[in-house]
Amino acid sequence: MGLLDDKVVLVNGGSQGVGAGIVRAAVREGATVAFTGRRAEVGDKLAAETGAHFLPADLADPAQARDSVTRTVAAYGRVDALVNAAGLTSRGSLLDTTPELFDAHIAINLRAPFFAMQAAVADMVGRKAPGTVVNIITTSAHGGQPYLAPYVAAKAGLVGLTRNAAHAHRFDRVRINGLNIGWTDTEGEDATQRAFHGADDDWLEKAAGQQPMGKLGQVDEIADFVVFLLSDRSGVVTGSVIDWDQIVIGGLD
Repeated sequence: MGLLDDKVVLVNGGSQGVGAGIVRAAVREGATVAFTGRRAEVGDKLAAETGAHFLPADLADPAQARDSVTRTVAAYGRVDALVNAAGLTSRGSLLDTTPELFDAHIAINLRAPFFAMQAAVADMVGRKAPGTVVNIITTSAHGGQPYLAPYVAAKAGLVGLTRNAAHAHRFDRVRINGLNIGWTDTEGEDATQRAFHGADDDWLEKAAGQQPMGKLGQVDEIADFVVFLLSDRSGVVTGSVIDWDQIVIGGLD
């Protein structure tokens, strides 16, 4: 028996990185999985690998964020669980962020989860059925680096939204939780380090050696925990935003 047997799971931003890891883990645990992404060649490859249903979508468009749920319901009759894993991490400080960059972060990191949740929770409530949502957030929501100002602003908003929605729908038995992940080993992080920080080919090895556990966060480990939060095994927990990192928030030397 898998943790997600007979569940219909939608993973927004599921074509690569943490999202793709969640797709793989959810399929392994017995779920019927749909996932979104912008790049057809990447999505089609993961769909062929896993048997999950790829839904091309640009989540910066709120209509497409809502439609990701509508299309999943049209294909499978319902959505039992939603993961919002899409994220924009382009750099900007308080002093150099343009309105366009700020709006791009809000669109992907906050508005898209809002309207996907709106549609998914409406389906759950309309069927009078329990459901789960997990939002992939970031430890940077606690404050973050100076060069992540618009990212932090949007993701901190997602922290508040997660708790607000969980409180609003607790008696509907819709459990909504968030995971504040830290520095994670993904292909997207590799591209970011090279594009914005001049990283060379051994940046990951160097970065891992400086971490308490000797490695960056691992996609498969995060994905397993997300599956647990989506499943009935996580019990009654709702409204929790869990720090998933090896850096202790508030700890000082």
